[in-house]
Amino acid sequence: MLTGKHLIAGEWIGTEVTFPSDPAHGPSHDFSVGTPAHVDRAVHAAEEAFATFGWSTRSERAALLRKIADEIDARGDAITEIGCQETGLPEARLQGERGRTVGQLRLFADHIEAGDYLDLRHDPALPERAPLPRSDLRMIQRPLGPVAVFGASNFPLAFSVAGGDTAAALAAGCPVVVKGHPAHPGTGEIVAQAIDAAIKATDSPAGTFSLIQSDGIDVGTALAQHPLIRAVGFTGSLRAGRALFDLCAQRPDPIPFFGELGSVNPMFVLPEAAAVRGAEIGSGWAGSLTMGAGQFCTNPGIAIVVDGENADALQAATQAALAATPAQTMLTCGISDAYRDGVAQFAAGTGVQQVVQNESAPRHAAPNLFVVSGDDWLSDGSLHHEVFGPTGILVRARDTNQMIDIARTIEGQLTCTLHMDAGDAEIARKLVPVLERKAGRLLANGFPTGVEVCDSMVHGGPYPASTNFGATSVGTLSIRRFLRPVCYQDLPAYLLPEQM
Repeated sequence: MLTGKHLIAGEWIGTEVTFPSDPAHGPSHDFSVGTPAHVDRAVHAAEEAFATFGWSTRSERAALLRKIADEIDARGDAITEIGCQETGLPEARLQGERGRTVGQLRLFADHIEAGDYLDLRHDPALPERAPLPRSDLRMIQRPLGPVAVFGASNFPLAFSVAGGDTAAALAAGCPVVVKGHPAHPGTGEIVAQAIDAAIKATDSPAGTFSLIQSDGIDVGTALAQHPLIRAVGFTGSLRAGRALFDLCAQRPDPIPFFGELGSVNPMFVLPEAAAVRGAEIGSGWAGSLTMGAGQFCTNPGIAIVVDGENADALQAATQAALAATPAQTMLTCGISDAYRDGVAQFAAGTGVQQVVQNESAPRHAAPNLFVVSGDDWLSDGSLHHEVFGPTGILVRARDTNQMIDIARTIEGQLTCTLHMDAGDAEIARKLVPVLERKAGRLLANGFPTGVEVCDSMVHGGPYPASTNFGATSVGTLSIRRFLRPVCYQDLPAYLLPEQM
C-alpha cells in the first residue's frame, strides 16, 4: 500500500532522493525527501483551495471531517500494523490512538455544525442616535488561510497527519500542509491516503491537504517562512520548536506559532495526603512515569513532598514499583539517546541521589529515580527541565512554605497536580493561585498522563510548555488558533459569510 511519495494537492509525487524508515521491527521502506519546491507547490495549491474552502459551509466541512474519520477506520488494520513496526508501540495503544484520532475528527464536525465557535455578534444600526448615528456592525470568526502542521514523534496518529491540529484547521476552513515526521512516515502516508480519498469523495478542493515527507530541516524551514502560510501548529522538542518559533517571528509578516514544547508536570503531595496514602501515591506515580516508556508530554517528572517519614513511605513505594518495571522500546534511537543524556545530567546534579538506577540499551528506556532536597533543587536549574522518558525526581521540601517557593520557581507547564486530603485545604488554597499562573490544567488527586478530548480541555500553558499561553492543542477550543475575528460594517447581506 505504500508508495513512498508525497501527496501534493491530490497528486502522489516521488523524488530520486529518498530516506529509509528506521522501524523498531519489521521491514524498512524508502520515502521521498521533500524540497522547498514541493513546499511552494503545496502551499500555492492550499492558497488556491482557500478561495473556496475558506467560504465552504459548515455542513460541507463537517462532511469532509466525518469522511476522513471513516476512511481512517477503513484502513485501521494497515495503520496498526505499520504503526507498531515503525514506533514499537503495542497494538492496543495504536488502536486506542486511532479511536481518539477519528473521535476528535467527528467531534469537530459536531462542533462546527453547532456554530457556537463563530462567536457571532450583531449591533444593529442606530441611524437616529445622537449625537452620532451607529452603523450596522456584525462580527464573526473567520479562517486564517493555509496552515502548516508538523507531525509529532510520540503520537503517530492523534498529533500527526490527521491529528488535532489538522482537524481543528480543516474545521475552521483552513487548508493544511503537513510536514510528516520521519519516525513514522509509513503510518503518515496511509493516513494521507485516507484524507486524499475523503477529499475526492466529498469533492473538496484538491489543495485542501498536502503531506510532504522529509528527514531534514529544509521542508520545515520553508514551511515556516513561506509567505502564504498563515499559522503553524507544532508538537515536539523545545529546541526544534524554539527554532521554528523564531523563524515565524522573524518573517517580514510574523505569523502565530502554536508550539507545544515540553513540560515536567510537577505534582505537589500535600502533608495529610502523604500521611494517609503516601505509598499509594508513590505506586501510582511510578505507573504514570513509565506509561508508554514515559513518552508523554504530560508525564509527571517531578513530585514534591515535605521531608520526613511520610516522604520515606512515598519514596519506598515509588522505588519498588520502578525497580519492578522492565525496559521498554522507545519511539526512535534519537529519543533513546536523548533519554540517556538526560539521565546522566540529572545524576550529576547538585545534591542528587539516584535511588533507582538502570542502564538503557539503544532504543530502550529503563526507569530511573532521583531524590534531592528542596534547597538543592531550587539552586540547580538543570534539574528543572524535561527528560523525555520514564525518569522522575522526588523533591523533599523542608516544609509547606518551601513547597510554595518551589511552585513560584517552576516554569510554564501543561499540568500541575495537587494530591490532597481534607486537612490540606489551607496549603492548597495558597498553592492554587500560584499554580494556575503556571499551567493550563490543574488536577486534584490524579495523574496527568492522558488528555480527554472535549470542550473544556486545555492542553497548553505558559512558555516553555507552549508558545501561546492563551491556546490549547486539544479539545474544541483549539479551533480558535486558526480563526480571527472580522467585523463587517454596513455590508449588504449577499456579501456576508453564509453563517451570518
